[in-house]
Amino acid sequence: MTDTGTRRRLGALVGVGISGAALPGVTLGAETADVILSVLIAGIVVGLLTQLIYIGPSAPVPPLPLLAFAAAGFVQDSLIWWLLSWLGGEIGPWRVEGFGTILLAALITRVSILALSLIGASRPAEDPVAD
Repeated sequence: MTDTGTRRRLGALVGVGISGAALPGVTLGAETADVILSVLIAGIVVGLLTQLIYIGPSAPVPPLPLLAFAAAGFVQDSLIWWLLSWLGGEIGPWRVEGFGTILLAALITRVSILALSLIGASRPAEDPVAD
């Protein structure tokens, strides 16, 4: 398990939590225990699916291909939130109402995943200068 993978999973959990707290169309539950359980289940689903279907570069890329990766990741997160809206009615105490809410939640999730992937990213060690 890589450090980048851990940061991506943490970014997914943070994105789900922020989306649940900030968006009025995302209802996570009525009680505190329901909210915590909803965030954990939704975070696990998002984290697991973003790990299984990884969309992103494995090495530094120029800005244009990076935008293509970001757009593909946004589509992936939108589809995952659409799946969560369906699963919420089937097995969970959460609801996601409306296509606009799904898109905003996907945007928040993708930005948090990218932000936490970039924060603290390991940089190649510089070779010491020999005297």
